[in-house]
Amino acid sequence: MAALSAVRPQGATAGRIIASAGGIGFFPWAPGTAGSAAALIVGAAGLHFAGHAVLALAAIAAAAGGIWAIRAARATDDPGWVVIDEVAGQWITLLGLGHLSWIGAAAAFVLFRLLDITKPGPIGWADRMNSPFGIMADDVIAGVAGAVILWALLLWKPMLFG
Repeated sequence: MAALSAVRPQGATAGRIIASAGGIGFFPWAPGTAGSAAALIVGAAGLHFAGHAVLALAAIAAAAGGIWAIRAARATDDPGWVVIDEVAGQWITLLGLGHLSWIGAAAAFVLFRLLDITKPGPIGWADRMNSPFGIMADDVIAGVAGAVILWALLLWKPMLFG
């Protein structure tokens, strides 16, 4: 039980619970990667069983709800425990796949994490906003960029991801 109390959000408000994606953000090592990995599993299942439209709606809900949650939790400067933005961005990246495959899912994960960590161009611009909107926007932009890259790769080589 002591281990659980170490990762449980202090003052477990609804905002902190949502912003940390149910507590995943309190994972002690690389919480952003942990949040993306959890989002990949849930998003891949959603894509497989419910399709692109449902995953797109879930990503929109995660982004909108995430902005509210980040504001409600009074999070600033993108603290590591806020990972709802990684959830939304990872789900958006998965939308670039024509169909789900293990290789495609792995590519979506690596591509999103690469864009989220390096923050090129407009991703870095959004990250520097230091606001709930900016915390979410950098990952949404990284997700859109990742989805476009995956989609372009699939146009170029349709069988690339199996």
